[in-house]
Amino acid sequence: MRFTCLGSGSAGNALVVERGRTRVMMDCGFGIGETKERLERVGLAPSDLSGIVVTHEHGDHLGGVAAFAAKHSVPVYLTRGTAQWLPEDFPPELVCHISSHSTFEVQDLQVEPFPVPHDAREPVQYVFGDGNVRLGVVTDLGCATHHVVEKLSRCQALVVECNHDLDLLWNGSYPFALKQRVAGRFGHLDNRSAAAMVRDLERSQLRHIIAAHLSQQNNTPALAVAALAEALGCEESWIGVASQSDGFAWRDL
Repeated sequence: MRFTCLGSGSAGNALVVERGRTRVMMDCGFGIGETKERLERVGLAPSDLSGIVVTHEHGDHLGGVAAFAAKHSVPVYLTRGTAQWLPEDFPPELVCHISSHSTFEVQDLQVEPFPVPHDAREPVQYVFGDGNVRLGVVTDLGCATHHVVEKLSRCQALVVECNHDLDLLWNGSYPFALKQRVAGRFGHLDNRSAAAMVRDLERSQLRHIIAAHLSQQNNTPALAVAALAEALGCEESWIGVASQSDGFAWRDL
């Protein structure tokens, strides 16, 4: 099993997990052409995708899903709450409703959704597995619940939201109401909260950890990396970062 990110941040998100000839994309916040270009960068074509799993309805995650999936006939897996945001003319045969508490399979991949606190209708994040290794991904959550910690424990790889540095956020130019939303329990995870969550995990098998969904205005890669490295007690060079422009290259599990 391996995984790559096509881009991560408020301007668009997409991540691909591969097991054999099964390739599942998590979210698609880019337009049709840009998604195709970003797939080509990692050696894939739209026809290589077995499905798209969606976390929630915000534009940087769902924005490109409908057009891309309809054009390339890719099944879309999402909760009923999130599905309400699909356009009315989206092909119904491509819609696969999921439960936020039930694991499902997309060919050779096991996909385990779990609910998270975020300001969306029925948001989830995912753990991907093949029976041997597990990848946990959390890109949008306001706080780490016990359930989230349980789901992310014992993973071999983690992609973890480090959206903002609290000091940069509160001293920055965002309107006060937006600052409250971002920092709230249903907003986004800051560096210190992400580090505290990682510290609480059972992570004896962890091989990869990547900071994701960094705010370009309220965070820096250096701050996110330093927070995670301190929590793990490891060298900063061991922590990866998913960028908005390039995501990150394939990583093997």
